[in-house]
Amino acid sequence: MLRFCLRRLAIGAAMLVALSLLVFVLLRLTPGDPADAYINPTVPMSPADVAALRTRLGLDLPLPVQYLAWLARALSGDLGFSLQRFGEPVLGLVLSRIGPTLLLMGAALGLAIVVGILAGIAGAVRRNSGTDVSLSVLALVGISSPAFLTALIGVYLFAVKLHWAPAGGMTTPGGAAGPGDVLAHLVLPALLLSIGQAAPIMRYMRASLLEVMSQDYVRTARAKGVRERWVILKHALRNALLPVVTLIGSTIGIAVGGAIFIESVFNWPGMGLLLVKAVESRDYPVIMGATLVIGACVILANLVTDIAYAAIDPRIKVA
Repeated sequence: MLRFCLRRLAIGAAMLVALSLLVFVLLRLTPGDPADAYINPTVPMSPADVAALRTRLGLDLPLPVQYLAWLARALSGDLGFSLQRFGEPVLGLVLSRIGPTLLLMGAALGLAIVVGILAGIAGAVRRNSGTDVSLSVLALVGISSPAFLTALIGVYLFAVKLHWAPAGGMTTPGGAAGPGDVLAHLVLPALLLSIGQAAPIMRYMRASLLEVMSQDYVRTARAKGVRERWVILKHALRNALLPVVTLIGSTIGIAVGGAIFIESVFNWPGMGLLLVKAVESRDYPVIMGATLVIGACVILANLVTDIAYAAIDPRIKVA
């Protein structure tokens, strides 16, 4: 297991380097000069001043040299300084936004797992019934609905029209920022983010459980007189969970993309909102740093998923 984890961590490190290189190249391919982000438009600068600024920032060097210099600093924990936040260190800025994002994604993913698995079990047990058809239609709607559309409809319906939940933010401005206030602001964005995750989990759970319930050992348990509840919970459910666990790990990256839209719509102070504002203001150090941290979190989540997969099924050997 230790050798497996170390190998996966090495592969994850290589993927992070490839991701950072891809983002670096894409940023350099965008229209405009990166030095423009460092220039105050209210202060006139001559071409000589701009050239001196480019030299001081290392922008006159070849792109491979610029990337290797950034990578060397990043490996030492220096992700640079924000251009739009008065020189605030990018690492501290990114780390301060991880907590809200993990809270939002953790709540949404936990809700999606519980609802998706229970709905999948209900659909499989009551196959082709009205309950199964209704759940399948809801799952299809959830899979087909993009995160930004779900967020806009949700905030308009539940916050603007019905006033059931706050329209945005993590706490009430000027109010007591206690756990109850945070929970009130968390419910709606977490619920909307979980829709896109619960739908595929429900479909996979239903299909996997139906396949397992047709196996010989399940029929044998029924023939022995074991109650249907225990047949499902004790004999079928554990094996049916294996592909669902894999799906949960793969949807974490998709959940990150959905969280970016949800945080933007609800003004949730997390990594997604930070990344969107950094792109709008062309804050290159923050874009690079936030992308690197998000990628590391996704890779780590996939590693945990692989370990959980092996723990659920003892037949799986990691080497």
